[in-house]
Amino acid sequence: MNQIKKSVVAACIVGCASFYTLGAQAAVSPEQAARLGVDLTPTGAEKAGNAAGTIPAWSGGITAPPAGYKVGMAHPDPFASDKIEFTITPQNYKQYADNLTVGQQAMFAKYPTFKMNVYQTRRTASFPQRTYEMTKVNATKCQLVANGEGVQNCAEGLPFPIPQNAYEVIWNHKLKYKGVALARWSNQAAVTAGGSYNLVRLREELLGLYFKPGNTSENINNILAYFYQEVKGPARLAGQVLLVHDTLNQAKASRQAWVYNPGQRRVRRAPNVEFDNPGTASDGLRTNDMTDMFNGAMNRHEWKIVGKKEVYVPYNSYKAHSDKVKVKDLIQPNHLNPDLLRYELHRVWVIEATLKKGSRHINPRRTFYVDEDSWGILVLDHYDGQGNIWRYMEAPSVNYYEVPVFWATLETSHDLKTGRYITGLLDNEESPFDFSYQATPEDFSPQNLRARGIR
Repeated sequence: MNQIKKSVVAACIVGCASFYTLGAQAAVSPEQAARLGVDLTPTGAEKAGNAAGTIPAWSGGITAPPAGYKVGMAHPDPFASDKIEFTITPQNYKQYADNLTVGQQAMFAKYPTFKMNVYQTRRTASFPQRTYEMTKVNATKCQLVANGEGVQNCAEGLPFPIPQNAYEVIWNHKLKYKGVALARWSNQAAVTAGGSYNLVRLREELLGLYFKPGNTSENINNILAYFYQEVKGPARLAGQVLLVHDTLNQAKASRQAWVYNPGQRRVRRAPNVEFDNPGTASDGLRTNDMTDMFNGAMNRHEWKIVGKKEVYVPYNSYKAHSDKVKVKDLIQPNHLNPDLLRYELHRVWVIEATLKKGSRHINPRRTFYVDEDSWGILVLDHYDGQGNIWRYMEAPSVNYYEVPVFWATLETSHDLKTGRYITGLLDNEESPFDFSYQATPEDFSPQNLRARGIR
């Protein structure tokens, strides 16, 4: 069940090359692309279930909201009647080790209260029809450039549904459809080992030019996405604003960022908003490139495909996402309330990133577990300079079926040395993600930031 598939091994032989050998990577042939929607899903996952029957065939994912749902409501759980099939605990986790990551096993070994309630696997990931259509077009056209730091000849859909190397897998994560524009509450809590925390209220807005119908990788002025974040509370932090212009080709132009400080009442450039610099109000528990599990440049690490594996991952996390759950109900010492989380067995791409000689990063090694159906990074293991597991990160996700898009409803990073963790995207007591948000690039200009930041 857990062995690397032969097809992935073959792909690694030709595709898991050194960062320096990538150049302009060729797209797949029309014959390979013809598999999309046949034995592969429209986004490139294996359509069939597994031999054991514990992973079903993909049958389209969620294609319509539950009865009675209206846009603007909290998302009701389509699977509220599902029962727990079994629970993995500190007492029995070793018998499930073949389907657990190193970080997950470390969580069981460290915390007597940690557990995983495992439910039947439901392959609910889905995207708009246009995403499927553009993904099939991209399959024969998209190319890596700049040693994996950029892409070209891509438009709207996933760039590499049949990936040939690790860079293409990570680009699929970075370019997975998230809606053209979005406004959301992204509250976070940095939790002490004893369970205390102060909630930081964050309001965020995003605009992804790549996803706008008619746009291509060539006509968006190298801007992949615009990001605006304002701290709304607590009072000592309120008014701080971060603006980011993320680029599609990091070698051509790196990420640009600005901050507004209400005390100084001025906008200034923020060249350190990338890589392993601390995230906003994170108490050092989250770096900037851990946002959305991973974002930004890849040039400090070597990347390779380890294989494909069946792993217990957070999935269909509607219970934790519910507006009937309070933040205080979710947050407990050492980890989130495990009774509000749901785990399922899914196939994931396993991607290893190791620090290049002469480069610096607080995470010299990271292992990414990328969902084959959504291309979202669901689980991430971070290692320290001595090669020991340091942080375990996971992204409980749901299908935002009004779009549809399968995406994180929480992002949580556990520091296994200190017993602390940070959890973000907490919107249970806020309005849900607003995918109807309208924005233009002008809304994300540094000049506009100054006007919005004045208190």
